[in-house]
Order: sequence, then structure tokens, then C-alpha cells
Amino acid sequence: MSDWHGWAAIAVFAGTYALIISERIHRVAAALGGAGLMLAIGATDDRSAFYSEGSGIDWNVIFLLLGMMMIVGVLKKTGMFEYLAIWSVKKARAKPFRVMAMLIVITAVASALLDNVTTVLLIAPVTLLICERLALPVAPYLIAEVLASNVGGTATLVGDPPNIIIASRAGLTFNDFLVHLAPLSALLTLVLIALCRFLFRKSFVYDEQRATEVMELDEKEAIRDRRLLVQGLAVLALVIVGFVLHPVLHYEPSIVALLGAGLLIAVSTVETGEVLKEVEWPTLAFFAGLFIMIGGLIDTGVIGEVSKALANAVGDKELGGSMLILGASGILSGVVDNIPYVATMAPITSDLVHSMGGSTQHVMWWALALGADLGGNATAIGASANVVVLGIAERNRTPISFWQFTKYGLVVTAATLAVAAAYLWLRYFALA
Repeated sequence: MSDWHGWAAIAVFAGTYALIISERIHRVAAALGGAGLMLAIGATDDRSAFYSEGSGIDWNVIFLLLGMMMIVGVLKKTGMFEYLAIWSVKKARAKPFRVMAMLIVITAVASALLDNVTTVLLIAPVTLLICERLALPVAPYLIAEVLASNVGGTATLVGDPPNIIIASRAGLTFNDFLVHLAPLSALLTLVLIALCRFLFRKSFVYDEQRATEVMELDEKEAIRDRRLLVQGLAVLALVIVGFVLHPVLHYEPSIVALLGAGLLIAVSTVETGEVLKEVEWPTLAFFAGLFIMIGGLIDTGVIGEVSKALANAVGDKELGGSMLILGASGILSGVVDNIPYVATMAPITSDLVHSMGGSTQHVMWWALALGADLGGNATAIGASANVVVLGIAERNRTPISFWQFTKYGLVVTAATLAVAAAYLWLRYFALA
């Protein structure tokens, strides 16, 4: 850790984090202020903040979000989300817990096939409409959805950005993730449903009159522009195919999303200005600030020191090392966004695996992936999907506070990490 810059960077990050938690000032102002201070004290510089792949703003994340927000903005105008809301409620017989369980399963499956950020951008508008129709509190349903997106995202290579970094460093394939992590992801989705039944039990208030009104609705009448819907769904399908074919096409998801957004605006009659109004600009600014702050911690060697200490503690004990990586990654990914954390830990994990001979089917890599992905649920800023949904909730005048999210996220993270630890021990050690 380089001289006083490291300690100054820690102080700036801790102070900013305290402001975000206390909500004394808006989280976007706190993040941008913290980023400015990191630059002012020399913890990072303009070249590192704006151009460095390892410690700067992750423009792939920013532009992926921008492109998908624009596509969702166009789809909103078709009535598609109203259609899906009515259809979902009718399938769940308008019972609040059934509705939540259905949304959790849909979100988890979609997050495995797409990525968790894209999924919450598509599902959140449906959730808001369902809660409005059934007079249900919005926060529990949105929180459950985000938790499901991070759990479902662990299943595949494309489900959560840290998985892509791990796959690249470890030489793992899409099928490797599917075989090793998808069974656990399915189990954890069931665990999440059971936990939500307990955590949000006070929110499942059945309003018979509202339920009857929704059951009598015809979802087909909700579609306002069929031509635009066909255009929007065709472009969305192309974007999804582009995501899945990433290993073949070698186009980053951000490029695919931007191409999709541009194509949809070009072929439809929607005004560009109208679409840009639907973009969550404060959320994008928050991410930029967060990336610069974490870049300051990386550039001054703070995150590197933490990672090295972890590596020294592991030594050559594979079981203990796997559990330590799982637990430490779960904790740290709740505090630091899991993308830069994994980018920093990947080379250290690679060295550990190499020194141990990698005997038990990449168990150290699975421990890192599970810790980072599931740990993202711990706090309101632990994963990209969390920040996006908090932005959507605020824009729709149903704000979710840092602690409101975190008090549920911590319980779910502790439970899912415990199940993940048992899974790793059984599959790769006890039954190996």
C-alpha cells in the first residue's frame, strides 16, 4: 500500500460509505463527491479513472445499462408490462405470496439466461404494476426480485459479470458453470422463497375486492401498440441471442445492447428524446462514482493488500482455503462492488489453484464465484442489480432505503452462503 495515499483512500471510501448508509445526502451526491475526493488526493488520476480497464469506470457496465434502459423505455410504451402483470397475477390467483414466489422463479431463471441487471430492468416495471393493482407494498417484492436475480445469476457464465471474469482467468466454459453451479442455484432459489415467506410475512395482505377486479381483466386489452411491441420484442430477442453468442461473436454485452437500442429507435416511430427520458441517469452517475472510488482503493494497493492477506491465510489447505475465500468474498462483495473485487482476486486465486495442483475440480474458483455473487445480496450497493432497482424504486416515488434493503439482504446472504459452504464441502471433499 503506497504511503499516505492508501490511508487517505480508505478514509474517503469509509466516509462516503457512511454517508450512503446514513442517507443524510443523496447516494449519487455521496458517490460523486467521494470520486472527486479520490481524484483530489491523488489516490487515482484521470487516466486511471476514465481509461484503465483494471481500476477505472467499467464502461461496459455503464453502456450495457444505458442500452437496456432505452430498450425497456420503448417496450414500456407498448403496454407489454401491463399485460405481463395481469397475466402473472391471474396465474397466481392474485394470492400475494404466490405472486412473489412466481416473480422470484421468473427472475432467477431469466437472470441465468440473460444477466441479473437486464433481468431486473425488465421485471421491475411488471412488479410495480402488480403491486399497484393489488394494493401491495412495493419494497418487499422489489427486494425479493433483486435477491433472486443475484441467486439466479450464479448459475451460468453470463448470469453475473464476475462469472465472466472468472471464466476468462480459469479457462472455464459455459457448460462448466452449468454443471457445477446451476444445481446449487436452483436449490438456493427454493431457499430464498422459503426465507421470503418468513421475512415478508406482514406484506402478504389479500385484498379480495382488488383481486376480483384483476381476475376479471383481459390482459390482451392492455397492449396499446402491437406494431411497436413486435418491433421491440424482435430487437430484444436479437439482443438476447447476441448475449448468448458472446463466445462466438466476441461482441461485449454493452455493444450488443447499444446496437439493439439504436436499431429499435431507428425502425420505430418513437422519439429519441422520449426514450432518453426513461434512462435512469442518476443510477449511471452513481455507478461511475462508485467505480472511481474503488479504483482509488485498487491503485493505492488497498484491495491488493487485503487479497494478499487472504492468500497468506489460505496457505496450502484446499478445504480451509475454499471456505475462507467463500466467506471473505461474501463479506467483501457486500461492501465493495463484486466486479472490481473479483478482478483483483482472480490472479491471486489462480496462483493458489496452481500451487495446489487444482485437484478438486476448480473448487477454489467456485468458492470465489459463489462468494462474490451471493455476497452481492448483503447490502444495497453490493451488486449492480441492487443499485438499478433502488434507482427504479426512487423514480417511481417508492424509495427503498439502504437499511431497508440491507436488513433483508444480510439474512439471505448468510443463509445462502451457509448452504453454498455445505454444497462445496459435500460435492468436492466429502463425496469426491
